[in-house]
Amino acid sequence: MGILDGTAIIITGGARGLGRAMALALVEAGAGVLVVDIDRDQIQEICHEANGLIEGICADVTDENGITQIVEKCLNSFGHVDMVVNNAGISLSTIRPGDRYKNPIRFYELNGSDVRRFVDLHMIAPFLLSRATVGHMMKQGWGRIVNVTTGLDTMTRSGQAPYGPSKAGNEAFAAVMARDLEGTGVTVNVLIPGGQADTRFIPQLPDLPRDQLTPPAVMGPPIVWLASRQSDGITARRFIANKWDPAIGPGEAAQRSGGPIAWEA
Repeated sequence: MGILDGTAIIITGGARGLGRAMALALVEAGAGVLVVDIDRDQIQEICHEANGLIEGICADVTDENGITQIVEKCLNSFGHVDMVVNNAGISLSTIRPGDRYKNPIRFYELNGSDVRRFVDLHMIAPFLLSRATVGHMMKQGWGRIVNVTTGLDTMTRSGQAPYGPSKAGNEAFAAVMARDLEGTGVTVNVLIPGGQADTRFIPQLPDLPRDQLTPPAVMGPPIVWLASRQSDGITARRFIANKWDPAIGPGEAAQRSGGPIAWEA
């Protein structure tokens, strides 16, 4: 018996990187997981790796029709939806591949379509999926929404537009959702890796050894705890995964690695 047996979870951007690490950890804990991604090959790969225990759907989370398909797929596969992990994202390398570290992107070099792409994926998509699923969670009196954002310094640092500001909007939205849902049994929290993660978001750089990056696996223990009954009543918090100590009890680990959501800290 796993701690998450009978729990149905949707995770966006779940076929690689941080999403993949979380999806595999959730399945190992007994959850039914629906991985959402735009890369069909990567979806097939993670479903194979999980020996068929993961369901997958190729869908656009910025499109309301895509959101409808995702929710219907979850309900058809598991009969209910208990948790949404809003993880899908894009990096600044989609605007300036290769040299954005030596040649940072300044806000005045961006155009409207650049900014809209980041806002659509990092703000609008989490809102759409949360809105589409929260009614099911409220009806059953229990549910979880977790948004994956970024470090507070990244949100405002030079050269981080539009990534940082769109993630800041994501976290602000999570804070509002948490307060709107007080007393419903549905909690809303934020989880971040806590440093540059060893994913394709960080390009190969000669002066950045990959072993100095945060391994995606650090996301596993906190997301499992957040998905469990052990985190009942915990809402409007942000958790830093690389500060989570799996060697101690999860309650203490959560206390040590957690803080107020958004900018209350």
